[in-house]
Amino acid sequence: LVALAVNLRLARDFVGDDPETASAMLEELATSIRDTIAELRDLAHGIYPPLLMDSGLPEALRAAAGRSPLEVEVEADGLRRYPTEVEAAVYFCCLEALQNAAKHAPEAKVSVSVREEAAALRFEVVDDGPGFGPEVARRGHGFVNMSDRLGAIGGSVRWDSTPGEGARICGSLPVREE
Repeated sequence: LVALAVNLRLARDFVGDDPETASAMLEELATSIRDTIAELRDLAHGIYPPLLMDSGLPEALRAAAGRSPLEVEVEADGLRRYPTEVEAAVYFCCLEALQNAAKHAPEAKVSVSVREEAAALRFEVVDDGPGFGPEVARRGHGFVNMSDRLGAIGGSVRWDSTPGEGARICGSLPVREE
C-alpha cells in the first residue's frame, strides 16, 4: 500500500510535464490496486473468526446474518462441532453468498440452512432476488472462491438461478458420522 501511495504521488507529479507517462503510471496503479484488493480479500477470508471458534457454526452464522443489511433467516440448530477447516469452509461460503445477495439483490430476503445428513454437512443459501444467468456464475470470483474452498477439502458447491427467480447456492462437505 505504501508503494501504491508513492507511485500515485509520482504520477501526480508527471501530470503537468508528461501526461503520457502519468497516464501509463495510472494504468499500472489501477492494475496494482485491483491485485492488492484481491490479495486483501483472500487474506480476510483466511482469518478464522473468534465466534466461530468459541461458539460454533450456528452462532457465527446468526451473528453474520445480524450484520447483513438483508433480512436473513438462519436454520442451523442441532449441529455438533466439526473440524476447523469444515466449519470455516461452510461459514465463509455462506458469508460469500450473503455478500453476493446484498450486492446484487439488496431488497432480497435470504434463508441460510445448514444440516448434517448422509455423512455430509450440507448448506443452502436461498434468496428471492432477481437471480442471475450462467454467465454470471462463470465469471464471478465469489463462486470460484466457494468452489475452490470446498474442493480443497473434498466438498462441492452448485448454484441454481434463473434471471427473475432468485438464487440458490448449495454446498456439501463429507463429515464422519458420530
